[in-house]
Amino acid sequence: MKEFCSSIIPNEVIELPELKMADVHLSIKREDKIHPFISGNKYRKLKYNLLEAYEKKQSTLLTFGGAFSNHIAAVAQAGELGNFKTIGIIRGEELRVKIPQNPTLQFANEKGMQLIFITREEYRKKTENSFLENLKQEFGTFYIIPEGGTNELAVKGCEEILNEEDSKFDFITTCVGTGGTIAGLINSSSEKQQILGFPALEGAFLTKEICKFARKENWSLVHDYSFGGYAKINTSLIEFINMFYKTTKISLDPVYTGKMMYGILDLVNKGYFKKGTKILAIHTGGLQGIAGMNQKLKKKNLPLIHYDKKDL
Repeated sequence: MKEFCSSIIPNEVIELPELKMADVHLSIKREDKIHPFISGNKYRKLKYNLLEAYEKKQSTLLTFGGAFSNHIAAVAQAGELGNFKTIGIIRGEELRVKIPQNPTLQFANEKGMQLIFITREEYRKKTENSFLENLKQEFGTFYIIPEGGTNELAVKGCEEILNEEDSKFDFITTCVGTGGTIAGLINSSSEKQQILGFPALEGAFLTKEICKFARKENWSLVHDYSFGGYAKINTSLIEFINMFYKTTKISLDPVYTGKMMYGILDLVNKGYFKKGTKILAIHTGGLQGIAGMNQKLKKKNLPLIHYDKKDL
């Protein structure tokens, strides 16, 4: 896959009153700047998977995702750039007629992805052999990328997020979806660093998933900032994201990075970090999903999320 960035992604220092008061130093690694749609951890996860697909002479990528999936958008864009045919198995049969109203699905469709809509019951069977065999009979051979993109090759890509200059930080923080990004960060971190993960969804299964790939034990998950589960938000989170954007000019998405940053600053206010602590937060991208979330918020007469449209 074409390289979209240099090997070194800049870290941006965040200056906020609560950080100064607590004597805690926070920087953000701007992985969201890699590419508008193949940004952050999506680029990292896809990099070696696409190289593997090339080596195996596979011309079709097949993957899975929901209505506003960053992963679906990234695979569709990567497929177009890499001359792959792409197939997206989408959770929710009712979405079939909603493509024009859904920014993510519309984007994927425009990039040439063949969208296959199935029921949620069918979707739960997506890893079963019989389900996959039916897909092979329908579409022929393909290179499969799991939902969210996490596998061994994805973790390998995420291990490249940190560089030597990042060894000065005491804490590395990341949002957590399927566990691949945090596993890569754990593996490439130094022994003296602590890795904090902020899950975007609830459930104890994440620890087991992370342990499949992580080779160190210098990590923990903070489960207090999921805001009720995946893609669930409230006005407090929206107001925080908008305040953060106004103050720093850094866009955050409401599903992942917004929750992580809310959690970090709440922990700072609660005295979780000792004075002088240096934190590096990983911005994993995902900004393409804001437009879809704002559609939902508008229907509910809730405040909209502010972001820099030049980031997309």
